[in-house]
Amino acid sequence: MTSRSFGDPSSITGSMSPLLRYAVLFIVAAIVLVPLFATALGGFKTLGDLRVNPFGLPAHWEWSNYWDILGGGRYWRLMLNSLVIAVLTVVLTVTVSAMAAFTFVHVRFYGSDFLFNYLLLGLMFPAATAILPLFIKIRDLGLLDTYWGVVLPQVAFGLATSILLFRNYFKQLPPDLFEASQIDGCGYFRFFWYIVLPLSRPILATVAVIVFVHSWNGYLLPLVVFNRDTLYTWPLGIMAYQGEYSTDWHLVLAFITLTILPAVVMFFAAQKHIVAGLTSGSVKG
Repeated sequence: MTSRSFGDPSSITGSMSPLLRYAVLFIVAAIVLVPLFATALGGFKTLGDLRVNPFGLPAHWEWSNYWDILGGGRYWRLMLNSLVIAVLTVVLTVTVSAMAAFTFVHVRFYGSDFLFNYLLLGLMFPAATAILPLFIKIRDLGLLDTYWGVVLPQVAFGLATSILLFRNYFKQLPPDLFEASQIDGCGYFRFFWYIVLPLSRPILATVAVIVFVHSWNGYLLPLVVFNRDTLYTWPLGIMAYQGEYSTDWHLVLAFITLTILPAVVMFFAAQKHIVAGLTSGSVKG
């Protein structure tokens, strides 16, 4: 049995590593949470108080900033539009990408690797780079001022990431399950529906949350597609508080606080599944 002296560098490093980890986590948490708290508190201030005291507690709590927004029908219409678009985008993206990833993993056909790599090229091109031809195509299809004019492009640009995540997860499932199901006479669809999907809840939650948050915060596509304010999503609704010469920043902060809550709640509700889904396949053994 060997003993270590008090001044042994290895013992000092070992004792300091948990402290350093907590320090790093605290700093990262502060970077994330401080802007959120500042935004929420800013919604309780007057415009003058916000200008002189942007990060401190309000001198007088203006609850009417939040109640006026919640009491107006415009806020709920914006939330409904955003929710409908986000849910449709999530359902279509998860369905198509899960089936496509299953096909790439379990169905062998000529050109499958080329097709998969071709789909991954979508990771290199965000929607903003193709906004002009995308607008022309949406106009030619008669999808302007419709939910589908936003949903379908969001699904198309979200397939690359979703298929990649699903494929990596499906590849980690035991191959014996597929062989046993074939022996029992289970076809591809039944195997996918009754075996693969129930075992894939972590990655389903991960993809759903990523797609939902991306759609919920989308600004450019709704701005290009929608001309009627009755179809506006919540990011476009912020323009209601912007005048020609000034902006009601205290109302903007209150509005942002209320509208980001659904995405935050959804993320925390699925946090355990998200961690499991993102870490699946990262370590073998």
